[in-house]
Amino acid sequence: MALPSFQQLMLPVLESVCEREEETHIAALEEDVARRLKLPAEDLARILPSGQQTVFANRLNWARSYLCKAGLIETKRRGFVCACERGRQLLSEGVKEIDIHVLNRFPQFVNWRESYGRGEPEPRADEPESPEDQIVANYQRLNSELAREIIDRVHSFKPAFFERLIVDLLVKMGYGGGRLEMGRVIGKTGDGGVDGVIKEDELGLDVVYVQAKRFAEERSVPLREVRDFVGGLEGHRANKGVFVTTSYFPSTAYDFISRVSKRVVLIDGPELASLMIRHRVGVRVKASYEVKRIDEDYFVE
Repeated sequence: MALPSFQQLMLPVLESVCEREEETHIAALEEDVARRLKLPAEDLARILPSGQQTVFANRLNWARSYLCKAGLIETKRRGFVCACERGRQLLSEGVKEIDIHVLNRFPQFVNWRESYGRGEPEPRADEPESPEDQIVANYQRLNSELAREIIDRVHSFKPAFFERLIVDLLVKMGYGGGRLEMGRVIGKTGDGGVDGVIKEDELGLDVVYVQAKRFAEERSVPLREVRDFVGGLEGHRANKGVFVTTSYFPSTAYDFISRVSKRVVLIDGPELASLMIRHRVGVRVKASYEVKRIDEDYFVE
């Protein structure tokens, strides 16, 4: 099954906690809920963009937090959770699911929402994500729109601009020691199959050659272009090359470079836009937001 939303996790979390007479450690709770729902290992391994937590653990924590606010379970010490009589009573009613509408039955939860959620829209019962999931989803949506705008903007400039952009990007990524003077656009004529070069050392003993080709989004890069680039590397006695396009490469291109002796990297349109966003080439930060959580190491008696 697909990874459940935080609301879909509320019932299995409550069932798992209420089956035990003693308090349950969070790690054991995660393991038990994952086993109950028969969640695949690859889904459980999914990490949030922050890299600090798995998506499953994050959603389970939100589910556990909401259940605590409704007085259905409680946390008496760090890292452990135990059942409440109210939670056992709710399960005895034979509920098939627990969502925001169910939690609104309990004044304790409503009071918490009113006290600490002013100005925050009431979560829908069918809301598929936790609040942090929604932040991540909106962040990814904004980046997707930005990526499309980047590719469109690249196509509005001359090829020489695109070639310079790729050299700038690779330097920003750390090639050439991150020094702009180590990268150079070769030019249109007599380029020998390459558009740019980046020296990896002062004497130019280790060099990365670059090819930049713009194609319409729906058009793949012809295999002959990749072959010509590899041939160009041979002409320059080079072993490293980066071929960048605004569209995509056919599977035959990846198969081809896997069989040649040269070290060639293919970067398609989506990856190009992603790298530009990540390394802030052609983009700037509009606003920053920090998501904070309780520091459990501070709140210790």
